[in-house]
Amino acid sequence: MGTISPMGNPQETGSKVNLPKGSAMDRKIVKPRFSARLLVAGAILGAVFLGIWLAFLSPGGRSLTIADNRLALSLVTAGVFEDTIPVRARVAPLKTVFLDAIQGGRVESILVEDGAMVEPGQAIVQLSNSDLQLSVMSTESRIMEQLNSMRDQELRLEQNRLSHKHTLVEINYQIRRLDREIERQQELLTKGLTSQSNFDDLTDEAQYYRDRRTVTLESQASDERLMANQLAFFKDNTTVMEANLTYARQSLQELNVLAPVAGKLSGFDMEIGQSVSRGIRIGQIDNANEFKLVANIDEFYLARVDIDQAVEFEKNGRRYELRIAKVYPNVEKGQFEIDMQFIGGTPPDLRRGQTIQSKLTLGDANKALLIPNGSFYQDTGGQWIFVVSPDGNTAIKRTVKLGRRNSDFIEVLDGLEVGERVITSPYSGFRDMDELTLNKKEAP
Repeated sequence: MGTISPMGNPQETGSKVNLPKGSAMDRKIVKPRFSARLLVAGAILGAVFLGIWLAFLSPGGRSLTIADNRLALSLVTAGVFEDTIPVRARVAPLKTVFLDAIQGGRVESILVEDGAMVEPGQAIVQLSNSDLQLSVMSTESRIMEQLNSMRDQELRLEQNRLSHKHTLVEINYQIRRLDREIERQQELLTKGLTSQSNFDDLTDEAQYYRDRRTVTLESQASDERLMANQLAFFKDNTTVMEANLTYARQSLQELNVLAPVAGKLSGFDMEIGQSVSRGIRIGQIDNANEFKLVANIDEFYLARVDIDQAVEFEKNGRRYELRIAKVYPNVEKGQFEIDMQFIGGTPPDLRRGQTIQSKLTLGDANKALLIPNGSFYQDTGGQWIFVVSPDGNTAIKRTVKLGRRNSDFIEVLDGLEVGERVITSPYSGFRDMDELTLNKKEAP
């Protein structure tokens, strides 16, 4: 009869079975070698590959769905491009003369009010300056003393000339008298009626006067040369001093500010007793009948704007033409200034400071492909544009070459065909997209 082993396994009768140690319930179970970190790393790597595939390997690139009624769709057309830009100009006087206080002082009287019409030479304001008056009086006194001193020197030179002349007259008289006496004494000496010593004395005296005349003539010639130089010097100095005297007196006259030209006085705001510094601007006189237009233009057009370019505008159903007279190249706040003068006639009802919308022609009109000027240009710089597919369901980013712009159109040089539709509204919400899916229904 058989027996049962303690582990419940049947055993043969009379046989003994030895079981290995650790078998049955003591056997070691081997677990799989997977970890959570490997699972996370695999998920991240898969996401990266998926993003790369969507961004670069996907046939459509980056795309966005947008409602088409939120976009401005424009047609590419063929037409004539007018190379013009709108110019917002203001009316200014054609000529303006500024009034500056040549001499400083205190306001004594105001003779004209601001906004009044003035004539040339009309007094506007009177100033007073006691320091200037004392300075002018001192200058006058000093100049008068110098002028009197020079005139005294001129008088002395003239008296010296007359003295030389008188001396020569006296010498010549003595020489003639002595010559006659010598002739008489010569006859008497021959007859023995006079002495030789008396004859010699007369001869010596006559020679003395002849030598004296020679010296006097030399002195007269030298004095005349010196006098001529001094008189020329005095004359030049007198002219300068008289001019200085005139200028000093004119300084007092400049305390009375006069209108240099006819026109309308503006910017004139003064009060009695006000102290005015020398050189300060006290107003201006504008030409009341002739005007010009002044405009500020974006610096983008600085290289294309030049003198004599045509400008036009319409007022009350009439077209007026102007030309650019001056271009100021200094750029301030992204703009430069131009002056425009009327050709033919000036509108009769212009007022200073009035604003006028005009059109500046930069070049000749020519045939070209055109698209409407839109805000997309600021987002793309004119380098690319979204082109709508023929079925109107998508819009693809396309590189284009655009040329000149005016207020209405942009010239297309390359990249578009007549009849194609493009998006000309701002690209601010989808500037980085490559393709747009146009939804016919408004997005919520």
